[in-house]
Amino acid sequence: MKDEFKRAQILLEAFPYIKEFHGRTVVIKYGGSAMTNPRAKEAFIQDVVLLKYVGMKPVIVHGGGPEINKLMSRLGMKPVFKNGLRVTDEATMEIVEMVLVGKLNKDIVTWINLHGGKSIGLCGKDAATLVAERETRYGDIGYVGKIVHVNTEVVDLLLDADYIPVIAPVAVGENGATYNVNADTAAAKIAENMKAEKLILLTDVDGVMKDGKLISLMNLEEAKNFIEEKVVEGGMIPKLQCAISALEAGVRSVHIINGGIEHALILEIFSDEGIGTMVVERR
Repeated sequence: MKDEFKRAQILLEAFPYIKEFHGRTVVIKYGGSAMTNPRAKEAFIQDVVLLKYVGMKPVIVHGGGPEINKLMSRLGMKPVFKNGLRVTDEATMEIVEMVLVGKLNKDIVTWINLHGGKSIGLCGKDAATLVAERETRYGDIGYVGKIVHVNTEVVDLLLDADYIPVIAPVAVGENGATYNVNADTAAAKIAENMKAEKLILLTDVDGVMKDGKLISLMNLEEAKNFIEEKVVEGGMIPKLQCAISALEAGVRSVHIINGGIEHALILEIFSDEGIGTMVVERR
């Protein structure tokens, strides 16, 4: 009877969160090992479908850097990065769009459908969901875009029709130009526009660390201080910047979690302790 009681306790622990977040929008940035590790990938898809069936409204924004690098290498092209952004000339932009929109986006949609969900894929060019201009802060890095406008009308239509939208971060610009935009930033901007309940950023580390220890909960002011005081570095800086921007725009909470942990989504959302870092406006 101990195992049965334990299972009942797990469901009871999840119940208040299921009740609280019913009908709420959750924007999830999907990338890293959660995409490349087959077991983590399947667990992620199962989690997303579960979120939908318990009444939440998941929206997925995905990356795909490793797959882009792989195809570039096969074509004899060397990936180049500047300030963490992919230098994107015309030929590279074609590969980015081919991989993100034509391959990975449809792969995610297919997996969701196979696991009992209903999903439709799109990119930022569809219905001008993401409009960008050329990013110029780091010199000439080609067709790298800075998002200047978000229109989630088509995303709202899909949610209202009971579909799970899957969005590739490829944006449209002036005169129909195509831009490669950062997936974390795209997810944050979409969450801001939709006033989402949660923005969840999947990464390859456990969350925000200080002195080797995971910070499970932090507020907006602490997040700003962590950046200013250089407590965090590298790829965690833009993630915290996304969190700050999203919270200031009305998103209720931002979660930075390790997507390589199987069922990371439901462990973070439906358990008291969670597994990563949750950032809120105030504690």
